Amino acid sequence: MSSKSLSSGLEDLEAQAGCFAGLFKLRRSKGADCKADTKGAPVQSRYTPETAGSDLPPYVQFSQGWCCGHGAPLFDFTSSLDSDKPPAYDSGHFLPEVVTTIEDKLKELSPELRKLSLDIWNHPEILWEEKYAHDRLTSFLSEHGFTVTPHYLGLDTAFRAVFTHKSSSGRSTKDSRVIGVNSEMDALPGIGHACGHNLIAMSGVAVSLAIKAALQKHDIPGTVVLLGTPAEESDGGKIKLLERGAYDDMDACIMSHPTVGPDNFSAIWPGVACQPIEVEFFGHGAHAGSAPWEGQNALDAAFVAYASISALRQQIKPDHRVQGIILGRDWAPNVIPDYAKLRYIVRAPTWAELDVLRERVKKCFDAAALATDCKIEVALGGGYFELRNNDVLGQEYANVVGNAYDMKTVTSGGSVAFSTDFGNVTYGKTPNMAALENLPIMHRFYFAALPALHPAYTIPGELNGGNHTPQFTKAAATPEAHAITLKVATGLAATGVRVLADAEFAYQVRKFFEDSRAVVTP
Repeated sequence: MSSKSLSSGLEDLEAQAGCFAGLFKLRRSKGADCKADTKGAPVQSRYTPETAGSDLPPYVQFSQGWCCGHGAPLFDFTSSLDSDKPPAYDSGHFLPEVVTTIEDKLKELSPELRKLSLDIWNHPEILWEEKYAHDRLTSFLSEHGFTVTPHYLGLDTAFRAVFTHKSSSGRSTKDSRVIGVNSEMDALPGIGHACGHNLIAMSGVAVSLAIKAALQKHDIPGTVVLLGTPAEESDGGKIKLLERGAYDDMDACIMSHPTVGPDNFSAIWPGVACQPIEVEFFGHGAHAGSAPWEGQNALDAAFVAYASISALRQQIKPDHRVQGIILGRDWAPNVIPDYAKLRYIVRAPTWAELDVLRERVKKCFDAAALATDCKIEVALGGGYFELRNNDVLGQEYANVVGNAYDMKTVTSGGSVAFSTDFGNVTYGKTPNMAALENLPIMHRFYFAALPALHPAYTIPGELNGGNHTPQFTKAAATPEAHAITLKVATGLAATGVRVLADAEFAYQVRKFFEDSRAVVTP
């Protein structure tokens, strides 16, 4: 990681289309010492657990997205996946001895997994540069009995790790199933692992190794595939893997994501759709004092667009978002700027709603170009679809973590303003193609969408220290965060084993997915 200051790192921070932002009004962790044990891993990040965020006043709000900042949350809890609520599918608690096997394996591996997480935390790498994480993870998985394909499908920092168990008791493997797991690895410019992807990387490994142990001990035929998925924060690594067939053989896919909030809390929320837009205005330079009439002011075009979108916000829905920044080059006060760039992100609860909102936003850009007589170029980035969690998988996960750890798991009827490229993995129908006509072909087709689960879970944090803040970087390195992540990994691993072991459960998972796909609005 570079030695840039926090301020310069934030100035260089590109629009982050993906990942989680602030959740609840944040509170200081209760009782727990947030200093991380980093022995055995030399610290190369500027933001050590002892210093990250220490120079920030308590009123600083980096949090963006899930919470209004100073007001009420954007959502209301409308249901809770407690064990006393009739689930979408339940045939009783599944093989408690499997959960015990998973817990025992994760307890055994915990020191190694802790070191793995801290090693990645201490070597933060931004999108497509996750070389240290790639090499560390692939080496670790090879050492633990997985067949690893590095640099998977032409992506330098992606990988695929596979383990298959064939029953020694003669049980047929003809119809055995495949459970997928994801590990994210990328950090944020200037602030390191401020979205906890070191924990997500480690969690994917933990879930996969726990499933492997359960398959072997209980002689369950099946395959676990762990994908290392780079560039979640802004360039859709999972989308590229999806397009290239990485998910084709999976019956379901699981992963999790840390955030901040109440203690011992997990949530299965529908993330929102989002799409980045990059706009360039091209004008004509002139002397601002002696001959301004000879110029076309690209900076004026950018500000007209910015002001127009600010006015538009008054007429968009409360759960829609339009956010952006203005960039330039070689500006001087006595020269009419001939170039300006805008980077925006548009978000809405569904892709169908985003289609409409995006067109309204584009009109603001076009109007600004017309008003200032500037030329305009608009480039649409790859779209992140809303996250569609599978209720059958979600209920099983909630049962496990609820019974084992008394962890509360909730869902929400409304949207929460985070976005992830995992939404494309969960999506059940190709969106309106006309809306994607300006995208590269590789961003248009998503044939391999499948049943999936992406629970969020809370780790202890600091005041104003939600995702994408230096404070959260610190939180992601704590022993408390590690311990909670392994609890969630237990729930995911047990859910994954059930997909492999229980044919009726797997059928219900697929049925829910197909039923949900039938009602998706194109």
